[in-house]
Amino acid sequence: MKKLSNIPWGWIGAFLGALGGFLYWKEIGCVTGTCPIKSQWQTMVPYGALLGYFGGGILKDISTPKSDA
Repeated sequence: MKKLSNIPWGWIGAFLGALGGFLYWKEIGCVTGTCPIKSQWQTMVPYGALLGYFGGGILKDISTPKSDA
């Protein structure tokens, strides 16, 4: 079994963020088209992936054991 510190949290977070961005655009989005980020899926998916990547980095920092240096 892999240690939690060896899991690529950033890529997992980016994938989940892109999926979340697409679902947010599909289900909630912006009906009028005046919202610059939420009106098109082409902008919402990379935005979600970027946020997911940063969130995955935070998870990696949390799961990495701290050494008493």
